[in-house]
Amino acid sequence: MQCSKQLLIRFGQSLSGLGLALLLTGLLSQPLLAQVMIPAPPQLAATAWVLMDAHSGRVLASHNAEQRLPPASLTKMMTSYLVEYEMNRGNITPDERVPVSVKAWRMPGSRMFIQEGTLVSVEDLMQGIIVQSGNDASVAMAEYLAGSEEAFADLMNQHAQRLGMDNTQFRNSTGLPEEGHYSSAMDLAILAREKIINYPGHYSLYSQKEFTYNNIRQSNRNTLLWSDSSVDGLKTGHTDEAGYCLVASAVRNEMRLISVVLGTRSEASRAQESQKLLTYGFRYFETPKLYEKFQVLDREDVWQGEVDQVELGLRSDLYATIPRGEQGNLQARVEVEKTIKAPITAGQVMGQLVVTLGEEEVAREPLVALQNIEEAGFFKRIWHSLLLFVMGLFS
Repeated sequence: MQCSKQLLIRFGQSLSGLGLALLLTGLLSQPLLAQVMIPAPPQLAATAWVLMDAHSGRVLASHNAEQRLPPASLTKMMTSYLVEYEMNRGNITPDERVPVSVKAWRMPGSRMFIQEGTLVSVEDLMQGIIVQSGNDASVAMAEYLAGSEEAFADLMNQHAQRLGMDNTQFRNSTGLPEEGHYSSAMDLAILAREKIINYPGHYSLYSQKEFTYNNIRQSNRNTLLWSDSSVDGLKTGHTDEAGYCLVASAVRNEMRLISVVLGTRSEASRAQESQKLLTYGFRYFETPKLYEKFQVLDREDVWQGEVDQVELGLRSDLYATIPRGEQGNLQARVEVEKTIKAPITAGQVMGQLVVTLGEEEVAREPLVALQNIEEAGFFKRIWHSLLLFVMGLFS
C-alpha cells in the first residue's frame, strides 16, 4: 500500500542543500492553469523527423519517427560512439596509433585521405569520422576495434539494442548503401541524446568546423554551425537512397534540443528544415531543472532500524519540458510505501516522485534511499513489531 505526500515546487530558489526548493504541505489549492497557446509543430519537406529535448527526453514534434530508412553517414554517429565507449573504459587512448588497411584506403565516397600502410592516431581518425565524414577513417577504426568491419557492425547492433534503438540494423560502419542497413529518426535521436548526456567529454568534436589531414583541409558539412551560433553538433548524411539528412543539436538558456531530419532534397533544405524544428522548440517550450540528484526530497519513518528516518531523493537530476511560462503551475508529490522497514540499502527504490502540470503527468522518477540503514537491535525490533501489530488491528 502506498501513501502520497504533496510537494510544492518553488522556482527561483537554490536547489542546493537539503531540498530548499520544496515545501511539504497537505493537498494544495492552486489557481486554475492559464490556457497555453501553442501552435501545431511545423510540417517539413522531409520523409521523417523528430524534435527531442536532450535533458528530459520528451519528444516535441515527430513524423514517421519509427519508419526504417537508410541513414547514410548518420551511421557514423554509432561508429564514433563505439570509439567514445571504448575510450571511456580505458581500452584505447586518443594517441593510440591505428594501422590503415588496403580496404580502408580504397573506400569510396567521402574520405579523410589516409594512406595504406600508415599509422594514424585515434584522435585524428575521430576527427576524420566526425568532421570530414571519412569512410576510410570509419573502416580503419572499425577494423582496429573489432578485427573486421563485419564484426564491428555486430558490435554496433549490440549497442543499438542496449540503447533501445528498436528500428535500427547496421551492416557497415560508414552508411554506404547495403541491403538491411537502416535506422529511424527516433533511434537516431536516442543515440544523439546518449552521446550528449553520457559522453560530454567527446562532444566538442561535433562542433568542429574543419579538419586538415595530409595537407587537405575539409569543412564540416553541417552548415548550421555557421548560421546558428546555438548549434554545436552533430552529423550530416547523404546518399541518393537516403536523401539529405541531418542530426543537429542546439542549446539556448540551458535548454538543449535535438532535431533529426531525414530525406530532404538538398543540403540547404536539410539545414532549413532542421532550423524550423529548433526554432519551434525554443520558442514555445522550456526545460527547467526541478531537482538535483541526491537532493533530499522527503524523509520517511523507518521501522526496526538503527535510525528512525530515511532520506529519499533521486538518482539523477530531474528536468521537465513544459510550455514556456508554466513553471509556476507545476505540482509534485511523492508516493511511498506506507510501512518502511529496515534494513535499507542506499539506492533502493522506495517510491515514486510524480510531477504534474494540471492533469498532465510531465515526469515520474524512482525515489530512492540516500543512505544505508541497518536493522536495530533485538529489543527494538520486537517493540516495533508489537507496535505494527497493534496499529494493524486498528487500521
